[in-house]
Amino acid sequence: MNSTPPITDLDLRRASVYQLLHWLAAGRTKPQALADAYQEAIERINPRLNAYVGLSLSLMQEQARTAEHRRRDGVIGRLDGIPLAIKDNIDIAGWPTRAGMPGREQPVASDAHVIARLRAAGAILVGKTNMDEGALGAATDNPHFGPTHNPWKHGYTEGGSSGGAAAAVAAGLAAAAIGSDSLGSIRIPASYCGVYALKPTHGEISARGLVPAARRLDCVGILARSVADLTVLLQVLAGYDADDARSRRRRVALDLPDWEPGKLRSGFLPDLAAVGVQAEVAALFEAAVGKLAHALGERRTVDFDDWNFARTRRAGFLLMEAEMLGTYADDLADPVHPVSPHFRHLVGYAQKKSAADYVHADRVLDAAALKMRRLFAQIDVLVVPTTPQSAFPLDGPVPENQGDLTAFASLAGCPAVSLPMGTLANGLPVGLQLIGARGSDLRLLELAAVCEATLDADPAYPAIP
Repeated sequence: MNSTPPITDLDLRRASVYQLLHWLAAGRTKPQALADAYQEAIERINPRLNAYVGLSLSLMQEQARTAEHRRRDGVIGRLDGIPLAIKDNIDIAGWPTRAGMPGREQPVASDAHVIARLRAAGAILVGKTNMDEGALGAATDNPHFGPTHNPWKHGYTEGGSSGGAAAAVAAGLAAAAIGSDSLGSIRIPASYCGVYALKPTHGEISARGLVPAARRLDCVGILARSVADLTVLLQVLAGYDADDARSRRRRVALDLPDWEPGKLRSGFLPDLAAVGVQAEVAALFEAAVGKLAHALGERRTVDFDDWNFARTRRAGFLLMEAEMLGTYADDLADPVHPVSPHFRHLVGYAQKKSAADYVHADRVLDAAALKMRRLFAQIDVLVVPTTPQSAFPLDGPVPENQGDLTAFASLAGCPAVSLPMGTLANGLPVGLQLIGARGSDLRLLELAAVCEATLDADPAYPAIP
């Protein structure tokens, strides 16, 4: 007599990709059951959450049926039957890539490189997720498609610009999601929504088919409900793409995950309050770090006196705003579908700057690379809060320093992982960020897995808005 309890729709929606793959392999669930569970949840929850702005549930069901055939015939991909959400600045053939803009309704002809890899791995593409207009923001309060709400507290932001993707993962409307990160757009919403995120080494995942924000900063990133999921998805998506000018061809493989817990050199900022971290976030961070004392090894205070977090983040934004003048030239000139005054104002800032100003901002990237080399000659990993604050009301002021602690990894081209470190008194989660040297993605994920197990700080997925 089989005493194994049946797997409910709620079980499917709260499970990690890793767990779902195990259940699929064991025959305890099927791609069709997964698609049905997610469809029911999306139809019920998304009208209130607004995580998705582009959906074809019939297409999702068609992909699920095809995945069932592959599993029945015994030829399957690494992610066969797994439902994934895609940020709406990544090309999916036959879908418009709106990038949060009002007039982009023409379907694109070909898949982004990452979408082609996901299709080859058998993933089910659920739909396109909401984002900040032009990816220039970190609140996902889009003037054309409406705001996305934080699954843990309605009326609060879930961060951005990959906000809809993070909300979908936290609320159990996708098993994982693919987004983009230029100055923190994956990690900020991961922190606010209590999920896991990876911004890989710059160029590790091809950005071909991603609407550019600033090509020297842009990374395709991953959002999920466990570190193991980030690792699986990185293995599927990473690799050299000859058609991407910034794709990273490795002379050697990624650094092996060979750190020994307890023998690391972990770097910490001397004063979190001095860089704008709220007191309650700093207290939660210190409590988490205390639990991780053995895993993080030797604690070293690192010197960031030569690094102005706000000024360098602002330099990164200038690079984005300047490049967006070209990327969104047609949108800015479209009188039928006008961009918002706010977006026009932001990119207009770059129009007022000189070529010398742009060069000065561009040199910040070189300074970040040098800072990164000096830093990781002294330590193995930099440990900081992901965001200086938790999520804030959508109708309130937007903190200017949201990306201060995420920008360094972007400017230096480093990998970074955000993982939940607990919740504040208001019940909202915040993240802990691990930053490593270029190429240390697998090492960073191994350490993140140790931290994940030690902290046991995951919120109870799915969040019920």
